[in-house]
This record gives sequence, structure tokens and C-alpha cells, in this order.
Amino acid sequence: MQDDTPHRVGAAVVGLGVGEQHALACLRHPACQLRWVYDLLPKKAHGFVERHGVGRVATSYEEILADPEVQLVCLASFDDMHFQQTVAALQAGKHVFVEKPLCRSRTELAVIHALWRGGQGKLHLSSNLVLRAAPLYDWLRRAIHAGLLGTVYAIDGDYLYGRIHKITEGWRKDLADYSVMMGGGIHLVDLMLWISGQRPSHVHTVGNKVCTHDVAAFRYNDFMAATFTFASGLVGRITANFGCVHRHHHVLRVFGDRGTFVYDDQGPRLHTSRDPALLAAPLALDPLPSHKGVLIPDFVEGLVTGRDATPSVLHEFDLISACSAADDALAAGRAVAIDYMEPMP
Repeated sequence: MQDDTPHRVGAAVVGLGVGEQHALACLRHPACQLRWVYDLLPKKAHGFVERHGVGRVATSYEEILADPEVQLVCLASFDDMHFQQTVAALQAGKHVFVEKPLCRSRTELAVIHALWRGGQGKLHLSSNLVLRAAPLYDWLRRAIHAGLLGTVYAIDGDYLYGRIHKITEGWRKDLADYSVMMGGGIHLVDLMLWISGQRPSHVHTVGNKVCTHDVAAFRYNDFMAATFTFASGLVGRITANFGCVHRHHHVLRVFGDRGTFVYDDQGPRLHTSRDPALLAAPLALDPLPSHKGVLIPDFVEGLVTGRDATPSVLHEFDLISACSAADDALAAGRAVAIDYMEPMP
């Protein structure tokens, strides 16, 4: 339970599914005061407040935005609500931490970008791409930039959703233009951009609806495969496989001319030789973050210290640009150029 001493960041959380992890992260941070929680099911919000003895239950999103003591809004609502809620928060002068995806098209992204730039880039904005916080990928990113793998020429990522009922029975089937790349594969696209330090120039995408062919309620591809090409020659191949017969998992392979990193259901390991007699070295690092609110403490620290958010915000814009281009390429049936919000710094 939080005390009544002054806090520097007033926070509100919208959506208490995964958003409960956001709320708990705010609750635990000494420089953060959780002022409001809101959910479409008021009983869920009241239950959180009763359990933790902190915060108030908002009757509407507008009530949260009208509170001048709220500086940070954490959004964990349905995917199709992220855009409008993010826009409203930025217009109200609030910093925004939002579940992925930030928005679902380049058109929506252009509106968010214009609002953010219109505020001189002073507002912090980030999306909850939690694999960045996994110890394994922190190590991998540093290893790549230190040259351990040599020149990286290929990155393969597979998002194995393994929860077919969530697209055939849950809210995703009811969204207009639902994309499994934007809804799940985005985690691997994010890792590709983040660990490589590069952004792709073009993408070509194919897909199918084999696993849900007999489910009329889900109208979209349950499988997408996108090939991203980079100016450096790097090629990235990312799949979003929502209908697979597999436990929920992700696979990542990074190929360099001096070494190869592999993470799959056999665990993470590193190949540093082509000698068939030599086995890969196992890596004793966790491929998952400790919890789904793990990125919030650093976001709050950025607000408290006045850190320049521009590089991280531009990464979020680049990520949505790449994923929306993958969707556009699927619709067009050909490779498309990725149209970014801003030139590479």
C-alpha cells in the first residue's frame, strides 16, 4: 500500500487484464502514485482497488484525462482502442505507455506522430514490447554490437501463438482488419530492429488461413510470413503463426559470418564453429522478462530524470511503420517500400 508522501508522477491504468501488471508496477515504484484505474467491467476495477487499498475507480476515460495530477496514462485496452486513447492522452498533455500495438496503420501513426512532434517531442511514448527486457536479448544485442557474431546477414523470428481459441472465440475476431503480424509478430519485428540497430527498406508478405479455414467468425489470415530487406544486405524473415499446433513460444535465429545464435524450445545456444564435432554452447539466460510490467519502472525513471525520449519514441514509430508495411505488402501481393515517419538519424 502506498503512503501519502509526495510523488512525482501521477499515473492511471486503463484496462485491467494485462493492465493489472502495469498497475502493480506503478504501485511499487517509489516515484509513482497510482491515482486511477479504469476497466470496461467496473467490478474488475473495484476489485483491484479493494485488494490493494490504493487509487480510485474512474467512471470514464475522460475523467482520468481531466485530472491535472495525472502525468502518465498506461493503456491496456483492446487493440482497436489504442489509437484513439493515445491521441486523446497526447492532446491532454499526458505521457503514454501503451500495450502493443501502439496503433494499427500508417494513417493512424501519422496522426500520433504529428501530435507528438507538435508538442516538441516533450511527451514520452512507449509500447509494451516486453521481450526487450529479457536478459537473453539484452545480452544478444550487446554481443552483436560487440562483434561476437561478426557481420549479421540474416535474422529469422517465429511467433508461435499456439492459442487458436483467442482468435476464434475472443475479441480479436470482432476487430476490423485484424492482423496477426501487428497483434503478435510485432514482438519479433521489434527484436529484429532493436538488436540489429537497423531498419528495413522493403518488405514482402504472404499468408494463409489454413488453421481457421472452417471458422467463419475469424475472417483474416492466421499465418503471415514477412521478408524484410535492409540496405546493408541483411535479410529478416518474421512469421506470425497463430494457428500452430504448438505451445505459446517464440523462436529466434541470428546468423553472422562468425557465429550463430539460436533460441527455440531446446533453449538458447551459440554456435561459434562450423566443425560438426563441436556442439553449440548453451546460454544460461532467461528468454522471458520477469513480468509484463517490467518496462514501466524505466519509463517512470525517464519521466523523473527528464531523459530525452526522442530515440525510443522514434523506434516505436519505425516499428509500426515496418509492421503496417508488412500488412500493406500482403494486401498488394508484392514487395513494398517502408515509408517511415522520419529519416534515419
